[in-house]
Amino acid sequence: MASDGGGAGDGLWPAAALLADPLRRRVYAVVVEHDDGATREVVAGELGLARSTAAFHLERLANAGLLAVEFRRLNGRSGPGAGRPAKVYRRGDAEFALSVPGRLYALAGSVMAEAIEHAAAGASPKAALHDAASRAGRRLAAGADDLADALARSGFEPRTAGDDTVLGTCPFHRLAQEHPGVVCALNHSLVGAMADEVGDTAERVHADPGAGGCCLRISP
Repeated sequence: MASDGGGAGDGLWPAAALLADPLRRRVYAVVVEHDDGATREVVAGELGLARSTAAFHLERLANAGLLAVEFRRLNGRSGPGAGRPAKVYRRGDAEFALSVPGRLYALAGSVMAEAIEHAAAGASPKAALHDAASRAGRRLAAGADDLADALARSGFEPRTAGDDTVLGTCPFHRLAQEHPGVVCALNHSLVGAMADEVGDTAERVHADPGAGGCCLRISP
């Protein structure tokens, strides 16, 4: 699984593997159908499973972040004699999106929404998009060793082309096909800011529609 907000993350693949199991998908579906969450007993009863089997699958889903766990009394009573709180499972707050190769569509949406807000406040649309994409680029590259590391972590698949670096894929591929001018400008500002964030220089990043699988070329 690749997170739509940050490239290919190794921690997301176990979640995909868990949901590949048909029974585990049914367990997950039962929990999702209960807005207030579901206990092991509820899941076991609805699927005709042993309580221990339901518990096993619920715990695996919770450990992967697909389900959240809370403890509460279901009889409405409180205080001494009210009994032990029940363990209740509900859908987790984390979001997962399967994308191979990795895509950053959620990031593009966030950048464009921020740019629209600033443009509505009086900034030029072009400047607003550049500023929003630059801030996003710095966030993406934070903590990376260098530009190649930042690009790889974010799903750009950097590769060597002579003395240059090109990108194996465009994380905004579908959007770039529909709105190339806007999306390629966003991408240029984003990667330039990633370079600045890791102590490199944005001047190395050039627009080149024929470079690799993306519209950018990074020169020495």
